Amino acid sequence: LEKPITETIQTIISCFENGNKMVVFGNGGSAADSQHFAAEFVGRFLHERLSLPTFSLTTDTSILTALGNDYSFDKIFSRQCESLVQKNDIVFAISTSGKSINVINGINIAKNQGAITIGLLGSGGGELSEVVDIPIIIPSNSTPRIQESHRVVLHIICEIVEEYFTHK
Repeated sequence: LEKPITETIQTIISCFENGNKMVVFGNGGSAADSQHFAAEFVGRFLHERLSLPTFSLTTDTSILTALGNDYSFDKIFSRQCESLVQKNDIVFAISTSGKSINVINGINIAKNQGAITIGLLGSGGGELSEVVDIPIIIPSNSTPRIQESHRVVLHIICEIVEEYFTHK
C-alpha cells in the first residue's frame, strides 16, 4: 500500500500547488468518509493552515435527489463531475467493492474532463481499479475491515498533505 499512498499524497500536493481542486465521493459509509475527508482539507486536520479546495459530491440532497429522479441513481456523480470537474483536478472515489456503477460513471466522466482519478478501494478493487489512475486497494473482503482501513489511509493522507502546507 505504500507506493499508491505515496503517489496519492504527491498528486494531491501538486494539484493544490497548481491551483486545482479535489472532488470526493462514494456511497453509504464511503459517502460519509468522502465528507469527512473533504472537511479535513477545507478545515484542518491537526494544524492551522490555509484551506485546501476540496468538496464532496454527496452533500447536496437537492442535487442528489433531482439527478436520481430525473435521470437515475447511476448518474448522480457523473452529472456533477460533468459540471464541476476541470482538467488537472483530482477526483477521488471511495468504494469498498469497486463495483458501484454510479462511482464508475463519475470516474469515467472525470477522466474525460482531464481529471486525475484516485480510487480508495477494497475487495480486490473491482472494475474501478482498472479505471482510476491510482488505485489504493485494501486487501480484504470484509466491508467493516475495509472501511476501518480506509479511514486510516485517509488520515495518513491528510496528515502528510497538511504537514507539507503547514511548513510551506
